[in-house]
Amino acid sequence: MILLIASEKDVASVNIANKLLENYDFEETSDIFDENPIYVLKLRNREIRLVYTKKDLIYTQNITDYFKPELIIYISRHSSASGKPTLSVHTPGNLTEDASYGGLPKKVSVSPANAMRSALKEMERLRLEWNLKYAVCYECTHHGPSLDVPTMFVELGSSLMQWRDLKAAEAVAHAAIKAATSKEECMAVLGIGGPHYNEKFTKIALTEEVAFGHIIPKHMVGMIDVEVLKQCIEKTLERVELAVLDWKGIKGADKQPLMKKLENLGLEIRKV
Repeated sequence: MILLIASEKDVASVNIANKLLENYDFEETSDIFDENPIYVLKLRNREIRLVYTKKDLIYTQNITDYFKPELIIYISRHSSASGKPTLSVHTPGNLTEDASYGGLPKKVSVSPANAMRSALKEMERLRLEWNLKYAVCYECTHHGPSLDVPTMFVELGSSLMQWRDLKAAEAVAHAAIKAATSKEECMAVLGIGGPHYNEKFTKIALTEEVAFGHIIPKHMVGMIDVEVLKQCIEKTLERVELAVLDWKGIKGADKQPLMKKLENLGLEIRKV
């Protein structure tokens, strides 16, 4: 079972969920979660459930007390000070002790690299086909929850204007279904370096047979210990044998210590 989760507190999330219900044959069931009916869709030999929560999505750390899915897809707003129109995808979890935005300290969720790439590719396809004035990108691993099942966010941002954009919300809805049903498989990698929105990694995933799982941004490289690096590798659904480094997007002082940690973990390295 694949679980799609929307938040009643999130304008974009509700709009994306509405587009899911409009475009796909979800059936309302008699089952209830958080005072809302659960919807079920059977598609391409997959059972997909859509549920609503009254909480902010980043604070649903206990969601697996109620459901035992093989994949969780959060449909969510994305916020940024720039307000740049963005369709994005990422795995949740905390790379450091800071768990201010949900999840657990120094614990990441399991990253479904190929499902995320499928969502990314669908967002890019629809951006071009529908002439959407949005950027499509990966975000780094950040915020809660920190779950022991494959978990990803598909997001619409970055301000209220975009959250209310129903065409963009529909694009994210289709991306969520693509992630839930795609059987594409390619090499999963760990991404390190660069900004929060990594255009290099996004371009690689869109043009090569490479799927990024966890992504560690430039400002966190110096804070990450071997255990967290190891966790990012082990908590990827697919086998990870390669780290892709945004080499110019890593501080000079952090490069040598990082290389030593990666060598100790036995990862191949590709600099881009």
